[in-house]
Order: sequence, then C-alpha cells, then structure tokens
Amino acid sequence: MQQVNISPKKILANLKIEALNEMQLAAIKASSEHDNMLLLSTTGSGKTLAFLMPVIQQLDPSVKTTQALILAPSRELAIQIDEVFRKAGSGYKISCCYGGHKREIEENNLLQSPAVIIGTAGRIADHIRRNNFSTEAITTLVLDEFDKSLELGFKEEMEFIIGSLPAVQKRILTSATNAPEIPAFVGFTDPVKVEFLSAMVEKEPVDELLVQTVKSPDKDKVETLFRLLCQVGNKSVIVFCNHRESVERTSQLLLEKGISNVFYHGGMEQYEREAAMCKFKNGTSNVLITTDLASRGLDIPNIKYIIHFHLPPTADVYTHRNGRTARMTAGGKSILILSPEEKLPTYITDEVTELVLYEDLELPEKPKWTTLFFAAGKKDKVNKMDIVGFLSKVGNLKQDDIGLIEVKDFSSFAAVRKLKVGALLELIKDEKIKGKKVKIDVAK
Repeated sequence: MQQVNISPKKILANLKIEALNEMQLAAIKASSEHDNMLLLSTTGSGKTLAFLMPVIQQLDPSVKTTQALILAPSRELAIQIDEVFRKAGSGYKISCCYGGHKREIEENNLLQSPAVIIGTAGRIADHIRRNNFSTEAITTLVLDEFDKSLELGFKEEMEFIIGSLPAVQKRILTSATNAPEIPAFVGFTDPVKVEFLSAMVEKEPVDELLVQTVKSPDKDKVETLFRLLCQVGNKSVIVFCNHRESVERTSQLLLEKGISNVFYHGGMEQYEREAAMCKFKNGTSNVLITTDLASRGLDIPNIKYIIHFHLPPTADVYTHRNGRTARMTAGGKSILILSPEEKLPTYITDEVTELVLYEDLELPEKPKWTTLFFAAGKKDKVNKMDIVGFLSKVGNLKQDDIGLIEVKDFSSFAAVRKLKVGALLELIKDEKIKGKKVKIDVAK
C-alpha cells in the first residue's frame, strides 16, 4: 500500500534518528529549490538520507511506473542505500539491481514496476537494454559517489543509462571529493552546490587521526606487515593493497604466518564478499585485506587502524582510505609501510611520526567468534529474531554466545562463540527454521 507524502518526522522515527544534521538539512532545502544539486560531504556523514528524503518527497503515488533511479559505484553501496530506503518505511516499492545478483530474480521484481530502482551501472544498463523496466516516467536521477563510478570504468554504461531517460527533471550528484569533474552527458545545468567537506573536517578534533610510517627493510613488505599486525594485537585493522592479486597473495602469506584474516575485492563472487565483510564486522576476523573497493561508502564501524600496505596512488585515495577510521569522535591510526626505495608522497601534509616495531613480538590472540552461514534470508521470510530464537531454543545458546547477525536476501550470517560451535552444529543438524530444513554450516 503506497502512502502519499510521508512526513520527514515519520521517516526519522522509522530510522530511529532524532534529528537531521546540518548537512542533511541544507541538502534537503537546496534540492527543494533547485532541479540540479551537487552534494559534497565526507564519507559517513549521512549523504544517503540527504538524497533519499528529497527522492521520497518527489514520488507521486498515482504514477504506476518507475519514477526515480539511483546509481551507486558498488553492489555493497547499492545494498546499503536499499536497506536505508526500506527502513524509512515510505510505503513505495523499490528494487535493488547489481552484478552478482541473479538476473531472473531482479526481472521478476521489475515486473510490477517499483517506484524507485537502485543499482550499479552495469546491471541497470543491462536491464534497460532488455526492456525490463520503463524509463519513460523517471523524473529523478541520483548518482551517488558518481566520480567513483567513473573511476571504476562505468562511463559508457552511465552515458547509455542517462541517454535512455527522456523525462529527467531532477538530478542529485554526491561525492566525498572536492571539485569532481562532471561529464557533459549528465545534463547538469545550473546546479546548486552543497559543500560540507571543509565544515565536517573543521568539526573533527585535530588529533583524531594519528598518521605514522613504518620502514620495511625489504622491497617485499609482507614480513614488516606481519610484525606490525603482531604489534597492533587483536584490534580491528583494514590493510589496503592496490591490486586484487596482491590482496590474495598478502592474505595467504599472513595466514601461513598465523594471522587470521579475510580478504575482499571486486573479483569475488557476491557470497564470498558478503561472507568476508560479515566475518570482519562481527569479529570472526580482526584483519581485512582489501583493495580500494572498501574505501568508499561501506558502513564499517570501530576501525582502529588503517594500514597502507601499498602507497595510495592519489591524495583522494589516501583520504578515502583514512575515512574508514577516526569516525564519529573515535580515534584511529593511519600507518604507511615504506620499502627502502619509497618516500612519503608529497600530497600527505599531515604531521607524520615513525613507528618503530618491537624486537620481540607474539601472534595476536585468535578471535573468539565463528561465523555461521544459513541458506535462508529475507526472501524466505527469515529475520534476525528467527535466527536468535533458533540458536537459543534449539541450539541451547545463551544471549552472550550470539553475536552480530546479518540477514541478506537469500542467506544469513550469525556470529557464534567459537567454543560453542561444535556442539551447536550437532544439536541443530536435523532441525528446521520456520518449518523448513535449512543448510547451516561454518561460513567459508
């Protein structure tokens, strides 16, 4: 049942947010007064809600075809936007489309036109070419982190998509980078700019992010990374590499040395990426080895350390990587590992200190959590409380034995205390969730 003009107050109540921040208020006001808006604000500042509120207010319940299209640079960001939209409780139908998701499922979801479609450029372009949804009534276009989509090579797809939208009246572009170049094909005439990059930075305590260097005696920096992780201990760490191959190689070498970790990059299957990110968020692994795919848009709280295993190629990349830590008034450290021939990039103007590694180091304490995989999710009418109830009643787990639970469309992940897993799997192996037999195992 679609609602008409749901109030902003009701949306905030549904999202459990007391009040909009200054940036969000400015963006909503600017969008109401101008057709084209460029929103510049730091990662983690609430840009998603800043553009979703105007999108919802623009929707007309009498129009039965798609009215708004939101493009994101990665499937994870698209899913995140979709989740916020659903929690907002507008009553409008939405659909999320991205590579790695079964096209047949998306096609079924598009049969009854959603009011809003969220997705990545490649998959949205594919649906348009297949005439899977009508573009005739799309009047609102949002390009979230649009410069990242261009960086990732989606220019042709974006140009095709925008060229297929004959009725667009309102365009909202967002970025966490100052003065990004906007291609002519976007049709972005006379935009109003809402810029909160400097404002957000000024509000942060100056000592919030500590930048350090560590010198590696060898060109191959894996041994230095290993020793650095031992010194860091069991704190949450993201290690950035510049290439997918380096991510997997570094992950494997660290595993061989006894450092538990997960890796994450754009060449992985959707399940593999979801599992890796869930393991990192829930404490099954404290170390995430990744490309710059994880430097934008993803909501990963409580990161204490960012390690630049490879030097960031640009100032923007450096800024976005560091944006994963020192968020929401929590401190963090950014550490650059320098090989003998490497020097600190000139774009790094922070005060930098050198970190000297200890001589005697011990392996970090192993994580106390294990992640279970459930072959059922939202589309199977399974929610978090179903899984909590199942693990408690059937698996005899106490509340303290159950950690973070994430429910995806067709799968779910639950953190369980490692010491309990063996007995738990034996107890639940022949049991059903909501009357159905569901495959449950340790997440690979």
